[in-house]
Amino acid sequence: MKKLFLALLFAGLSQTAFSQAWNGQGDQKVQIGLSGWGNGTGITGTYDYGITDLISLGAGANLYFDNYKDNDKDHKFFIFGRVNFHLQDILEMPEKWDIYPGADVGVIGNTFGLGVHLGARYFINDKFGIFIEAGNNGSLGVSINL
Repeated sequence: MKKLFLALLFAGLSQTAFSQAWNGQGDQKVQIGLSGWGNGTGITGTYDYGITDLISLGAGANLYFDNYKDNDKDHKFFIFGRVNFHLQDILEMPEKWDIYPGADVGVIGNTFGLGVHLGARYFINDKFGIFIEAGNNGSLGVSINL
């Protein structure tokens, strides 16, 4: 996974194309990364769709392979819907950056799951960027513009 992340990062750095982290209504992002804390250690994938210039709705899944919530192996999966509030315009940030607080609601194993996060994206070119999300579930990885 580290090699893939580094290869994508290098490919992105070699591009000089215009990049924008948040385009508002109709914007679509896919994120793939590592989940390092919260309900466990594993991998994460999310999809976000811009509803307005401020709000995106999406979905995601985390697959945990270590340190499950409450040491319960039934908690290997977290399937969730999510909402993010993009502050790029409000904070007058450069187009390559997006800061977004958000919430996740879903099912972890056989119980209800709830999470909140503060995320940041930085786009290296028009297709690829990097992201980090911190909260009761945290992750970092690659963002892809669709």
